[in-house]
Amino acid sequence: MVSLSRTLLVTALLGALSPAAIAQSTTGSIYGQVDGAAGDIVRVSSDTGVSRDVPIDARGRYSAAQLPLGTYSVSVLHAGAVTRSRDNVSLRVGSGVEVSFAAADATDLGGVNVRANALPSIDVSTVDSRTVVTSQQLAKLPLGRNAEAIALLAPGAVNNSGSFTSATGNSLVSFGGSAASENAYYVNGFNTTDPLRGFGGISLPYGAIEQEEVYTGGYSAQYGRSDGGVINVVGKRGTNAWHGGAQLIWEPNALRANERNSYYTNGLPPQPVAGSLYRLNDVNARTSTTASLYGGGPLVKDTLYLFAAAEVERQSGALTSDVTQSTPYRAYRYQLPRWYTKLDWNIDDSNIVEVTGASDKTERSGTIYAYDYADGHRGPRLSGANNEKFGGDVYTAKYTGYLTDQLTVSAQYGKMRTQNYVSPSGYDPNAVYIGDAPSQNPALTGGTPRTSGQTVTSLSDPGRGNETTNTRLDLHYALGDHAITLGIDNQQARARDQGTSTSGPGYSWDYKQGDPDLPISTGLGVAAPGGYPGGEQGYYVVRGVSSSLATVRSSQRAQYIEDAWQVSDRWLLTLGLRNDQFTNYNANGEVYIRQTSPQWAPRLGFSWDVNGDASFKVYGNAGRYYLALPLNPALNAAGGALSTSQYFTYQGIAADGQPTGLTAIAPGVPVSPNNNFGQLPDPKTVAARGMKPENQDEYILGFTKTFATSWIYGAKLTYRTLRNAIDDYCDIGRIVAQGRALGLDIDTAQANSCYLFNPGQANTFVLLDTAGNHVDVPVTNKDLGFDRLKRSYYSLELLLEHPFDGTWYARANYVFSRSYGNTEGQLRSDLNQTAASTSEDWDNAYIMEHTNGPQSNDHTHQFKLFGYWQVAPEWLVSGNVSVVSGTPRHCLGYYGPDREDPGSYGGSYHYCNGEPSPPGAQGRTPWIRQIDLGVSWRPGFGEGRLAFNANVFNLLNEQRALQQYPYSESGPGVPEPRFGAITQRQAPRYGRLSVTYDL
Repeated sequence: MVSLSRTLLVTALLGALSPAAIAQSTTGSIYGQVDGAAGDIVRVSSDTGVSRDVPIDARGRYSAAQLPLGTYSVSVLHAGAVTRSRDNVSLRVGSGVEVSFAAADATDLGGVNVRANALPSIDVSTVDSRTVVTSQQLAKLPLGRNAEAIALLAPGAVNNSGSFTSATGNSLVSFGGSAASENAYYVNGFNTTDPLRGFGGISLPYGAIEQEEVYTGGYSAQYGRSDGGVINVVGKRGTNAWHGGAQLIWEPNALRANERNSYYTNGLPPQPVAGSLYRLNDVNARTSTTASLYGGGPLVKDTLYLFAAAEVERQSGALTSDVTQSTPYRAYRYQLPRWYTKLDWNIDDSNIVEVTGASDKTERSGTIYAYDYADGHRGPRLSGANNEKFGGDVYTAKYTGYLTDQLTVSAQYGKMRTQNYVSPSGYDPNAVYIGDAPSQNPALTGGTPRTSGQTVTSLSDPGRGNETTNTRLDLHYALGDHAITLGIDNQQARARDQGTSTSGPGYSWDYKQGDPDLPISTGLGVAAPGGYPGGEQGYYVVRGVSSSLATVRSSQRAQYIEDAWQVSDRWLLTLGLRNDQFTNYNANGEVYIRQTSPQWAPRLGFSWDVNGDASFKVYGNAGRYYLALPLNPALNAAGGALSTSQYFTYQGIAADGQPTGLTAIAPGVPVSPNNNFGQLPDPKTVAARGMKPENQDEYILGFTKTFATSWIYGAKLTYRTLRNAIDDYCDIGRIVAQGRALGLDIDTAQANSCYLFNPGQANTFVLLDTAGNHVDVPVTNKDLGFDRLKRSYYSLELLLEHPFDGTWYARANYVFSRSYGNTEGQLRSDLNQTAASTSEDWDNAYIMEHTNGPQSNDHTHQFKLFGYWQVAPEWLVSGNVSVVSGTPRHCLGYYGPDREDPGSYGGSYHYCNGEPSPPGAQGRTPWIRQIDLGVSWRPGFGEGRLAFNANVFNLLNEQRALQQYPYSESGPGVPEPRFGAITQRQAPRYGRLSVTYDL
């Protein structure tokens, strides 16, 4: 005879892995065991009007799946009368809650019968790796008020190392060594990921978040288009009682420590602006005020509900640039409005409709001033700062139908529209932008840099932005010991009027200095400046022209099926399979990548309840994850981008900073490292034939175990390996030469700037011959000059948790990890390159020499501790501590001991002082210690509705370096003064005060 505890375990596993745990992760489930009479049923009803009657099977089991999040009552009915019940059952997204009623071993708690030996807090029904943060925890912990900051609570999640941010300014997260663009973002089941570059998604008002689910690995086949992590936010919904509240938050500059300045660390430029000072940070200022409101309740009780929330954050202050920029001091005003509205219609007990609207935007303006570094005060007004509007809106509708006790169907459709509006204020179209004025020849300026006053570097279409539509259909069927789910997940994306062009008359001037006797670029054929008038000391200037304006789109489709199979009392297997298809279109609407053949992504997992009582769980999974190409490559590799440089020596500098007495340096015409001469390439030649999407394999093995009566501990091993990537290859001449060596009559004037390909393996490129025909040119990886692609990640994670017992809660985790290989992925964090999938990596063989080593998001050690303590009925204290080791430092320079430039990329090679310099050879950035504390007071006279809160962030005010300037040479053989200068620091200590009132 099977014991009651084992029977309940089977029930738990089937219930938690029923549709609620799998479908889009916006719902939960309730399951259990009932020792009752024939004909009994279980009724689950919530404060959101959802009510379902669930049959009890022959073994006494029941399961109510696909339930909207909320607080439920669970009752046993006999002949229509309630015999036993349990109230205040709260669901957690993607999980199940066990509520059982047994005749034996039951305890009467005020008329509520519950099992005395209820299952512990370990969820033996899951095989994935995730962290769920509830609204109650968000209200207590000292955190940044956005989805990315919340995600950093998850083990293995770290701040990206390239200072990359979302459209509204949230710092992006790296999961498991992946690039910051390789994540997926969801709001109420809708994919809000930025389609252009993968830089974040839509954030909800902080008070509108019901739960945030952070997947760090092993996720279901329902999820795709990510090989990093998944951030899934579920918003609040109305209930049968009206509730509301308001909050006011203040972060005054008076509670903010002064930022620390950055200095030149490798000598000084020819005419330093402020001595050794590189960036004046201690005059930066920031004051922030946030006002938020929320409210929700029944429009029609038990049927129609509304929840709405809105918040507006206003920031004001001052921000300096480094001394080489034309915007030395900017007084700014930011406004960040967010709103969220959700309408829930319970048509009847079997049909539910949900409608969601959300908005997340930022509006920026300001004034640019000169700065007097000698006297230390702000100078005269130069111009208005750009007027900018970023972010956007999302609207989605979802239907859920409980068609039978076994079959549930859900369908969702939504649209997202974002903007990327930049309008120069007081822009002078006749003024030329002057770059790096400190590198001007001081003999011609008297030692004072000259500029035109132009603060705008580039122009964009004011209507540019992105659009996304997402359609999902999911079917869920319970069949004996199997819970089967299948569905489709389709997404259409469009980047509208994206790109920029050079400001002013259409060109800019950038001053440089190199060795007068060394060629400026051997790859581009640019001669040494010393043989030309004015270049005797190595001074020269570059005239730059750029333009890349286009509207492009993509189509992404997927189908999946997954089975959660309860093999035995203690063993659960999940067997999933996903098939993704990707198609990308250029500015003319022509296909340049079609990846529609089957791309199978298996997902396999298991959970073993070792003791049979859910006190000791061993779990594991293995899966493949495909990542679609973002829209960004359609603007450059597949676009008609223009980006040229022409080199001159000069013998004078006008008052507006423009060079005079110009002499063109050979070759005497504009050149482009990547053949960007403004020609839209033939779409059939853009991508290598049969190019595979980026994909990664992942393997996880772990355990979780209870300790004593109130502790949980565990460990997990993770291994990830990148199997394929997509990037651009720009050594066109090498491919042409290979084609000619094969006897093909290849046209030497190919229009392509770069080819998209699978780096680190053989590829077949499509070129045009002299007759205009398409011909295949197969090239081995050896012919390309590359090592095989490698990005591997492994980690050991340790966990210790004390669940909240009414007094205190704490969670600690430690992660030892390595992320190593010869590529970071889609981005180059050390260079702050935002061109996803078209970074400098893999552009030519020379740029990839000596790249093997720890990658930019490698943090060997991560320790996190957070929690809260109800010291007294009116007082609560909280803390969030992280200690993370630094990332590899980089030293880049010209190629080899002779300071050559064979790839035409200037000083971007992995050489330092003429010697090979792989990542990490120069050491690492410092450890980052972040201590954030909070205290909350709910005075008795407020009857629990009024709360006063105070938080302090970065208590120790360490301001450690997060990033340092990587280029070691300003020209061939000439030291770069900025090398090693700190370009990004840990935010200084600051305080936050707030008051909250809940109705």
